[in-house]
Amino acid sequence: MERTLYPLKFKPIIKDKIWGGIRLREILGKQASDKAGESWEISGVSGDISVVENGFLSGNSLQELVEVYMGDLVGEHVYERFGLEFPLLIKFIDANDFLSIQVHPDDELARARHHSFGKTEMWYIVEAEEGGQLISGFSRDMDLATYMEHLERGALKEIVNFEQVSKGDIFYMPAGRIHAIGAGVLLAEIQQTSDVTYRVYDWDRLDENGNPRELHTDLAIDAIDFTHHDDYRTRYEKVENGTVTVVDCPYFTTGVLRLDRPMEKDFFKIDSFVIYMCVEGEAGINWPGGMVPLRKGETVLIPAELKNLAIVPSVPSTLLEVYVK
Repeated sequence: MERTLYPLKFKPIIKDKIWGGIRLREILGKQASDKAGESWEISGVSGDISVVENGFLSGNSLQELVEVYMGDLVGEHVYERFGLEFPLLIKFIDANDFLSIQVHPDDELARARHHSFGKTEMWYIVEAEEGGQLISGFSRDMDLATYMEHLERGALKEIVNFEQVSKGDIFYMPAGRIHAIGAGVLLAEIQQTSDVTYRVYDWDRLDENGNPRELHTDLAIDAIDFTHHDDYRTRYEKVENGTVTVVDCPYFTTGVLRLDRPMEKDFFKIDSFVIYMCVEGEAGINWPGGMVPLRKGETVLIPAELKNLAIVPSVPSTLLEVYVK
């Protein structure tokens, strides 16, 4: 029997966090504790490499798959650009309390300091409690001196931009933008493969040993983009039974699919793997060799060599579609 590549699901890597909660378990069905903050759905981060959980490749790591299948898995141009390193980290995040106010370095700074990629990311709000918030950027024109003055007196919240959020909202977070996820927010995160975060303020919290968590205020100074924007949301049209591109950046392209009937997809123009995250509903991913089910809170990787499939929703569903241009 010929063993061709197929839509791959991976075992979630659950991360307990000081700010985590129960939504990954209660809403997304993860095997998780009461303090689960993150579910790493697809990860090539060293020490946290995803492992396949479906089909004949079950038990193999994502790194092993890239080594064996190369461009057939990730796309020829992706393999040429990134080699054995899978370029994206895909997560669900549940914040039961505010995360630290933080910033990520860009590629140049991360390479020089950490031999790492930088971290540009985007968020899709899966669920939000009434009053759920996040922080994105500054609330007014900003400069280093004003920032440092507020930082030193513990008053950053006076100058950062708070956003009220609801289901379906999207925020693009380029490297350098100061940000934090707020309490009561469950979101999907798509980001570059990087675990480099500079914490600048942690709400005067103590860890389980009674100590303040480490801050990286000096490292952050060179990373922060002080540009003020009038609108930090990613505005997009909600279209039924179509794909709407919402973020198109050098690191990833993301579309939103809202569908209540089957949708054919062909990827002949895309030289990349494609990832689907189900953020609402339930659908079958039908490919020439069979069908892979995808429920809310699940993620699937479509190998680059699979150019045709159909998405068949069993109820009205919303999926995020991600690939690398």
